[in-house]
Amino acid sequence: MFVAELRVPDSEGGPGVLQGASCSQSLPIDRSLGRDTCHAHTLDLTNAPLTGTIGAAPFTGRLFMLKRPLVDRRKFLASSAGAMGAAFFGGGPLDALTNQIAQTQSRTWDAGQVRHLLPTVSESRILLKVSFEQALSAAPTLRIGASSFPGRMNDTSGRFWQFYVTDLDAGATHSLSLVAANGSSLCEPWTLSTFPPAAARPDRFRLLFFTCAGGPEGTYTGIGQRRGNLPTAIRNRLLRRALSFNPDAAVANGDHIYWDLHRWSGQRTGALSPRAETSNFDFSGSVFGTSNEAALMLAAEPQIVPVYGTNFRSTPVFFLQDDHDHWENDAAGAFPIAWFQLQLARATQQLYYPEFLPEANRPLGLPWSASSDRGYLSESFGTIRYGSLAEVLLYDVRRTMTLGPQAVFVDPTVEEWLLARTTSPGVRHVVHAPSNPMGWSAGKWGEWYPDVLDRAVGALTTAVPKPYWQDGWLSQHDRLVDAMSGMRARTPLVVSGDLHAIGAGTMQRSGTLNLASNPVTTVLSGPVGTSEGGFPSAVRGVGSSPSGHLDLVETVPPIEQHGFTLVDFLPDRMVVSLFRWDVNSQPLEAIDGLEPFYTTELSTR
Repeated sequence: MFVAELRVPDSEGGPGVLQGASCSQSLPIDRSLGRDTCHAHTLDLTNAPLTGTIGAAPFTGRLFMLKRPLVDRRKFLASSAGAMGAAFFGGGPLDALTNQIAQTQSRTWDAGQVRHLLPTVSESRILLKVSFEQALSAAPTLRIGASSFPGRMNDTSGRFWQFYVTDLDAGATHSLSLVAANGSSLCEPWTLSTFPPAAARPDRFRLLFFTCAGGPEGTYTGIGQRRGNLPTAIRNRLLRRALSFNPDAAVANGDHIYWDLHRWSGQRTGALSPRAETSNFDFSGSVFGTSNEAALMLAAEPQIVPVYGTNFRSTPVFFLQDDHDHWENDAAGAFPIAWFQLQLARATQQLYYPEFLPEANRPLGLPWSASSDRGYLSESFGTIRYGSLAEVLLYDVRRTMTLGPQAVFVDPTVEEWLLARTTSPGVRHVVHAPSNPMGWSAGKWGEWYPDVLDRAVGALTTAVPKPYWQDGWLSQHDRLVDAMSGMRARTPLVVSGDLHAIGAGTMQRSGTLNLASNPVTTVLSGPVGTSEGGFPSAVRGVGSSPSGHLDLVETVPPIEQHGFTLVDFLPDRMVVSLFRWDVNSQPLEAIDGLEPFYTTELSTR
């Protein structure tokens, strides 16, 4: 096989090797996962002339045959799952994973044997991801009314299951229950509502947005006293406060885990990270049915299960993946993502949170979308359609990003779908929700914008070239915002993930595009779990700022605090409400009384 290696000079001028690959197959992962067909190449950017391709996209570089694995295969601590657990928990068996994660469940609902439960819905379908306290030897059943739907096992031990339900009544509240093969209840029954049909005219739709809820367990001992990411109990408390406003659905926009497998800065650029050393993954192997499966669970489960528990059982949630969900940071060379990290991303999604259900106006043939025995699912592109009132377009910019003269963040077929839906009539509000923020730059490589940190002046600038950044990403951005501003009967709104801040502004110009006649409102949805070292000002010494490519009027300049956003859709307007909690000045109890610190109404025309 081949591998994409991007050679970037290190800080002392030596060659640093960064790895990436572009896989062409778009089939849903399953527990018998084998290798997908991959297009992978080696690129040496330290020499010229530079030619080559990544996948089907032309790029510059030199092509070499791979003569070694992506990462040298190393022996695992032991072949047993118990030894794998010892690597993480100081000698405990793998079953200790269950005991290490403090469960945060509803105080009034009996979760029984359920550890975590995350649903998504459309107007006639439900997809449910569930994990149980103990492995089940036979398939459980989901009962909805008089109908029964057998579960499908998503791991190899029987602890993770999914339920895919079709042909439900639209706009109805359904009663659900989970029962074991022997007929015993696995948890208390609960309710879940499908969305109204596309032609319906609902009066209101409330949608919750947040980002960056992942991260290993941190510590908190009082106001301003914390280390690492917020403890998962505090993240859950923030989300429970958000749920207290009774949203009809939620968007978890990227960075559900932080377990990057390589270093992407400093003299050891491209080397395995300490977390990768701890996980001891076999990069040449598959995920399911190997010790990689246990290693994935030990890394990801403590970042997801206690954050959500069963609190979202009656609130459909839509999970977008971003860079860290692909087990790397968005640094040059990490993307297009390597084969093994791609499999980890797909496996994490398969186990813990739902993929996107089909929607009538989203083409069936988009990348990473296919039908299998797990149902018709899209891993990277989704739609929230709530009657004729609102349509929210969800897109992961990492999975299909390319390099070279025709570089894009989202595949051209995805862009075609986004443009078509943006300009189509028949729905009152159309909102974009990309996994990468529009409006602001933090100076990172994998952004829409060319802004980079000028260390001489300590500020972001477009006057200094950003190494290995691709002009095609910005060209695609401009095509999208041009279409948004062109919606003369609608007010354009973008609610983004990824950036560790809460903010809002209006985009008046993008490059040569004059957007002033219908400015694009852009919102940073707010991070839930960011560590003290994860905010942009801590990483680069400067906070996020509007890209120099834009004229952006900041109504709320980016605030590096934890929070979330609610958007209310009404026939004549959208109401955007921003919430924040300051770990450095507010007590924990303040979370339970959070109210919007900023609200704006966006009237339709």
